[in-house]
Amino acid sequence: MGRIFIGILMTAAGFMMVWKTEAIVQFTGYNAWAEDKLGTMGGTRLLTKLIGLIVIFGGMLAITNMHQSFLQATIGKLVSGRM
Repeated sequence: MGRIFIGILMTAAGFMMVWKTEAIVQFTGYNAWAEDKLGTMGGTRLLTKLIGLIVIFGGMLAITNMHQSFLQATIGKLVSGRM
């Protein structure tokens, strides 16, 4: 039950990051790396939206209890002790 609650909170937080990007940028300021690499005067907003989408994806994985399977399938092979 706890994972569902945490997943819902993560999904809601990610949604707010995507929806209220301008308020977040005004509060935190611009990110020099994002402005340089992702575009001028829009890179910070794009980075905030991308982070929000990743948080939404992680929340959905937590709600459906697929987070462990996803991590094992993607990066589990890189960090496993077997060679």
